[in-house]
Amino acid sequence: MQQTVKVVGIGGSPRPDSTAERALRVVLAEAERHGAEVSLIGGAELVMPLYDPRDELRSARALRLVSEIAAADGLVLASPAYHGSISGLVKNALDHVEELRDDARPYFSGRAVGSLAVAQGWQGGVSTLAALRDVTHALRGWPTPLGVVVNTATTGFGPDGACTDPHVRRQLETMATQVVDFARMTRLASEARDAAGVQALSPAGK
Repeated sequence: MQQTVKVVGIGGSPRPDSTAERALRVVLAEAERHGAEVSLIGGAELVMPLYDPRDELRSARALRLVSEIAAADGLVLASPAYHGSISGLVKNALDHVEELRDDARPYFSGRAVGSLAVAQGWQGGVSTLAALRDVTHALRGWPTPLGVVVNTATTGFGPDGACTDPHVRRQLETMATQVVDFARMTRLASEARDAAGVQALSPAGK
């Protein structure tokens, strides 16, 4: 029986049903098809005060974001390209991950992270994708081998949310599979380490 893992999608723009959010939903739907439990924190839900490490109080949205990430086995990040990089909305959300610095799994440790950038053109999309992957590295996450750029000049989404470009759709689905597969492998490895530690501490393991 396949092991259930939790995959959290984060991103989009303040505009409801943005292209970034639509692409993110395609990835999460494929992750769910592979047996993952999924949840989405869309762009409108990321509107929160700028992160200030000195503040002791966090908004309800910030608390939910941090809680969802802490419980996740895998993540998918999606950002529109704003002047060639991550939007301020998504970057501020990622800054809140600093709250997990003292967690049992600090920041993105032990988590596969898929990255998705949306732009009207390749240059901004590629640089934004690279920025998302750089942030993932800085937060100790494991970027999936495949990252995806959705160029809205050539790719769109239908009324049902389906990607109109078969090639891009396959890329989004492949990235979802990579996140789920890595999450399962990491969970099994962690459980094996825990079991070995318990056995070593038991009288029979001495």
